Amino acid sequence: MTTEPPPDGAHGPRPLDRRSPLPLWAQLFDDLRRRMETGEFSAEFPAEHRLTGEYEVSRHTVREALRKLRADGLVIAERGRTSRLDTRRIQQPLGSLYSLFRELEGQGVDQRSEVLRLERTADGTIAGHLGLVADAPLVVLERLRLADGEPLAHDTAYLPAEVAEPLLDADFGHTSLYGELTRRCGVKVTGGRERIQPFLPDIRQAWLLGLADREAAFTIERLGRAGERPVEWRETVVRGDRFTFVAEWSDASPAVALAPRASCPSS
Repeated sequence: MTTEPPPDGAHGPRPLDRRSPLPLWAQLFDDLRRRMETGEFSAEFPAEHRLTGEYEVSRHTVREALRKLRADGLVIAERGRTSRLDTRRIQQPLGSLYSLFRELEGQGVDQRSEVLRLERTADGTIAGHLGLVADAPLVVLERLRLADGEPLAHDTAYLPAEVAEPLLDADFGHTSLYGELTRRCGVKVTGGRERIQPFLPDIRQAWLLGLADREAAFTIERLGRAGERPVEWRETVVRGDRFTFVAEWSDASPAVALAPRASCPSS
């Protein structure tokens, strides 16, 4: 039995129409989508210089098409690295207590953390979020969270030193904050509140996460409680092209409350 060859033009680049009112980058985006759907890029995604040659367009045109592919969650394109198809997007449910460590492990994602800072500190603003006096000692844990070896989130958590001091001896390379907080400190986070909003990372955060210049992400502010007591203030910057928030709703769901941008979750 012989296999019929694919029809002409089914694979490979198609010429772009320079007389079309559709911009060249948009035509290139559409044709790359078509080629992706045929499975042409299953092994690797072509580099910028190859695309400029195949389509006879400028690098700027290629980058605009790649920016749209990245925004649609189809391609991961990072500075200094070959672009590749985004075959795995991590989903996170809303409206429930969760541990990013457990969620990644549960979805079969290999995860680890690079600890950037684990020390005692003091911060009047953070102490206020936790209902503490301004000079109260805190423990800060700053991590770069990696999923399948790729940067996913820049995570900084603050906890009252009076309960979190034992965490200073923990190895957070491959363990969860909540797990260690329970084991070492006898404190279990039972609930809290989060605010999620679009965010433009600063230079350091963009570098840590492998984001292109001016590429947006999500920022998550979390106040974690043990019973009624605030025990954690967390600030997380997460890549929008690798992370999806999922919410379930019904006609009995509470109405959405719109809060001023500058306000903080109440304690």
